[in-house]
Amino acid sequence: MEKTSRIASVDIMRGLTLVLMLFVNDLNMNVAPAWLGHMKADFDGMGLADWVFPGFLFIVGMAIPFALAGRINKGEPISKIFLHIIIRTISLLIIGILMLNTGRVNPETTGMSENLWAMLMYISVFFVWNDYPAGRGKVLFMMMRAVGVAALIFLVIIFRSGPADNPGWLITGWWGILGLIGWGYLVSSLIYLVTRDSIAGTAIAVIFFLTVNILDASGVLGFLDPLRPAMGIIIQGNVPLIVLTGMLAGVILRKMKEYGSDRIIIVFITLGMLSLAIGFILRNWFIISKIMATPSWGMICSGISFLVFAMIYWLADVKEWRRWAGFVRPAGKHSLTTYLAPDILYHAIWLSAVPVLIYKQSSEPLVVVLGSVVWALLMAGLTALLAKINIKLKL
Repeated sequence: MEKTSRIASVDIMRGLTLVLMLFVNDLNMNVAPAWLGHMKADFDGMGLADWVFPGFLFIVGMAIPFALAGRINKGEPISKIFLHIIIRTISLLIIGILMLNTGRVNPETTGMSENLWAMLMYISVFFVWNDYPAGRGKVLFMMMRAVGVAALIFLVIIFRSGPADNPGWLITGWWGILGLIGWGYLVSSLIYLVTRDSIAGTAIAVIFFLTVNILDASGVLGFLDPLRPAMGIIIQGNVPLIVLTGMLAGVILRKMKEYGSDRIIIVFITLGMLSLAIGFILRNWFIISKIMATPSWGMICSGISFLVFAMIYWLADVKEWRRWAGFVRPAGKHSLTTYLAPDILYHAIWLSAVPVLIYKQSSEPLVVVLGSVVWALLMAGLTALLAKINIKLKL
């Protein structure tokens, strides 16, 4: 096994899920095979795209025990760790809300086009949350961060989603992808501060949010509706459930390392099969639906994630076969950069009206799919390139 403290399989699976996310997000689903995309809300089933995001949520949960335990072991006070969790959560929520609203810009009342507003927003995010190098240039980096903050404030102030007589403003809606990650991270991190590396305590938290998800999907938690605008993701239970199953995997990985990799893999395979079984049992009452965030879908996705991680862990950390994943490891290590940098290119391309993404116009499924594969791989390469010149987001 790898002698360093960093587990290669975590970065590899994070990178793979991100590359897959870039791939499915880029697909022209009017032409691409339906099984690659998202299924409709009322359809009982799932496509590849319906697992990709929960796969990333799972790996977010896996990283929590390692990240927070590292801070605890360094002697950081709990108050400082708690503040770090809150700041990171707020950052994810802010970026998530801004991303959610990019498609709502009214050019006439905002004073700029949707693509220009979005492109400036993403660039500003990089200015604010970039992981600037230590040492020389500290004053310049502080000024760049301040410029980013000022630009975001300006963009938020001028934002309008409707006409002059009913201009509208930013909405939280479903919080966007990063917002969902933020809520799941918040709940799971706070639970970890209480349960630490307790497998039983983490398992109880998983069962609790599975129960919450079942009750909410059954309509039992309607009395909590007044709280949903702010805490709907927690009340629904699905996102915390998926992140917590990943956190359970992370705790198991930490606690059972002295028992050897073979036992860890057996446990992951067992939990994967158990999760799948629970998901298909729940299907008797709840359809498998990502859009509806049903407990059956959540448990099936977690089951798939347990099994996929077990395979990657065996390859990368037990057999130490890692070269095959070299193209995704930078994407996994700098996940937020990987996810956001392509959006700057998208909006720049759309703003310029230059037909760069010509494969999207093809009526041939193979051309559309291969084009999106190449795009996703190029974006993973872009992340590696940006990291070399110290452009890498960190919350």
